[in-house]
Amino acid sequence: MLGLTYFKRFRMEIDLDRDLPAPEVALGYRLVPWRSDLLSAHAEAKFLSFRNGIDANVFPCLGEHDGCQRLMREISLKDGFLPGATWLAATDGFDQPLEYCGTIQGIRDRSGLGAIQNLGITPEHRSQGLGRALMLAALAGFRAAGLRRAYLEVTAQNDGAIRLYRRIGFHKARTVYKAVESPSVGAR
Repeated sequence: MLGLTYFKRFRMEIDLDRDLPAPEVALGYRLVPWRSDLLSAHAEAKFLSFRNGIDANVFPCLGEHDGCQRLMREISLKDGFLPGATWLAATDGFDQPLEYCGTIQGIRDRSGLGAIQNLGITPEHRSQGLGRALMLAALAGFRAAGLRRAYLEVTAQNDGAIRLYRRIGFHKARTVYKAVESPSVGAR
């Protein structure tokens, strides 16, 4: 028997007319623009970023490798998909194999706003400024596409992400609730 669990989320918005700094990454990292042959790398970075977090409960596909692959394919096929707002973060390689450790995707929604789909950083590479760099790169991609405003949704319990978005300039526009089917307590 299934019940419903409601997750509180915030829609946060930002005007793109404001001054935004250029994205910068720490030594040893770089940003990689979208290419269709990197779809699986985006899916892998997304899975590694979200699989053990609250968002895997809100969006169960984020907790499954195949779910992330399917989600990335769907995002890349959307009419409003914006390659210029879709980036990977990677280790710089040097003499090591390249490791993709962050992802962000952007689309133009039906009303002409930029919509961040997911911003994820793998746990081993957090606190390096990669989330900020990826977000600034995506916002620059929206601006280059002529968009004037962008938004995202974030789970209310994700304090770290909310702080990051506020520091960049996003503000809370409204509260929304996401209903997710879940097994009822005592159901077997």
